Formats: sequence, C-alpha cells, structure tokens
Amino acid sequence: MTVRPSDGLAVLIAACTLLGCASRSTSAQQPAPTAIAIADSTQDLPPAGYGTLHQDAVALKLSTDGVQLRVLPLDEQIIRLLAPDSYESLLRLVAGHSTGIDSAAARAGIHRPRTFLVTFFGVGPGARFSPEDVGITSQNQFFRPVAILPLSASWSELRLTQRETASAIYLFEDGITLGQPITLSYGAASTDQWEGTLRTLERERASVYSRSRAGLRP
Repeated sequence: MTVRPSDGLAVLIAACTLLGCASRSTSAQQPAPTAIAIADSTQDLPPAGYGTLHQDAVALKLSTDGVQLRVLPLDEQIIRLLAPDSYESLLRLVAGHSTGIDSAAARAGIHRPRTFLVTFFGVGPGARFSPEDVGITSQNQFFRPVAILPLSASWSELRLTQRETASAIYLFEDGITLGQPITLSYGAASTDQWEGTLRTLERERASVYSRSRAGLRP
C-alpha cells in the first residue's frame, strides 16, 4: 500500500560455572557464525560523526527496464558509518518524516519497521517504474513493502524523464536481518551485493571505534 507524504520517525553476563565453561570449550570447536553483528538495532550504536563512507558504498543498486534502482538502509547501525554530512542529512530526512513513518507502521501493525530510502533513476526518456515490485529476501523469507512514503512530487506518475529521479521511504516488516546477506529484487532482476557490502561495513565499524577512542574526526 502507498501512503502519501505527511509531516511527519544484553549481552547477558552469566557466572561462569563449570558447565558453562565446558559449553564454551565445545562451542569453540564449532564453525564461526556467518552473521556479521553490525546492523542490529538492539546493539550499542557506533559513535556518530566518525564515519567516512559515502552513501553509494552502503546502497544496493539494480538496473532494469530503463531505470536504475538504489536502496539505502536507514538503520542507525548503517548510517552512522557514513561521512558526517551524509549521516546528518539522512537523520534529518527520517526525523522530518517520523510522524508519517509512525502512522504507516501503526496502520500496518508493525512496532519496529525496517526503513529504506528507495530511489529510481530514469536511464532513458519515458521510463516507467513499479514501486510495489521492490522486494527483499532475508534468511530465506521474502519481504514486500508494507508502506511507501513518497518524497518526490512526481512519484504518482510512475514515469521518469531521462536523468530524472523519484524517491520514497519504504517500510518493511521487522524481520530483515541487515547483519547477514540479503537479496534485493525488482521484478525479475535481483542482486546479492549486500554480502560484499557487509565486509565494507565491518571494516568501517572497527575504524569508527578506533577513531572515536583516539578522538580523531574524519
């Protein structure tokens, strides 16, 4: 469903018993989990203002049918790794549409939606796009947007001139795990590039904490 713009978004510490120690000894022989713990909103957030990444470094991109699609996660665990100006810009975007996001999530019955900034670029004249055809697969589960908040006045025309862009905030159910590989799909096209992006995010997260401890702003 499409929603019009509106004015408005442990680690458990246990005593080490003999049994617990034995469990850890056994588990140490198990393969390391594939999940990269960098994009879970329940974790401590990385310090803001120390990132260096550009938006394109953390966005999923796909080209098809005369349009290019870019999908940027708006999760704080991701955007805090961006350069300060990009982070602040996205933070203002989310804050400025928080009421609309909250209302759309409530209507969909979702307490903690996953939000993404989705942008369509016109590659040729008269290119058509289908907002509802964007999907994300996470942990073998396919998600379609439960709400779309258009940011561009021409969004409803579903057509782009060459080099024109149209953007919207997409809301998905809270089930997309950004700390693991995900697949972006648009119609019959798809991309798994997020798996490579995770390595970029992991390196930058470590650098952010290092710069923060040293008090070195980028």
